[in-house]
Amino acid sequence: MSPDLRGAMRNFATGVCVATTYADRGGVRRHDAVTLNSLTSVSLDPPLVSLSLHRDSQFLTDLLETKKWAVSILDCEAEPLARRLAKGRDDRAEAVNALPATPGPKTGALVLDAHSGLECVLWDSFDIGDHTMVIGEVVSTGVRDLQPPLLFLHGSFQHLAAATTSKE
Repeated sequence: MSPDLRGAMRNFATGVCVATTYADRGGVRRHDAVTLNSLTSVSLDPPLVSLSLHRDSQFLTDLLETKKWAVSILDCEAEPLARRLAKGRDDRAEAVNALPATPGPKTGALVLDAHSGLECVLWDSFDIGDHTMVIGEVVSTGVRDLQPPLLFLHGSFQHLAAATTSKE
């Protein structure tokens, strides 16, 4: 019997973010965005973060082709957006076109009007199990007013009742 990793990890609260990238094909740029909870800070010097994406993801294919992406960390008011972008690529397309976002100055990937955001360029990638972990060098950051974060716990989105909003 294999361990119930999904069941165990349901008890680990994670933040929720939206990753964006794009593909240039036939002279047309097509943006894509996906909800993730696999963002991890890897290193401060150099500034590196990681994402884990399913290997058969078209989002991953586009990211590995452009080698650029952005990550927007969501606050508790962004749950409806997180739900829309947690669907399949075809279902996300309309939501992506209506995103409150602008192309980042360093990468061209969409940066949402969100809690905070990062622009990244590919540092390395590793196939691990059924996922690919991408490591990105953070080339730009932005932080907006701090609101309680959107969390993922017990298989669903959660709102933190009170969050520290001091800027240290």
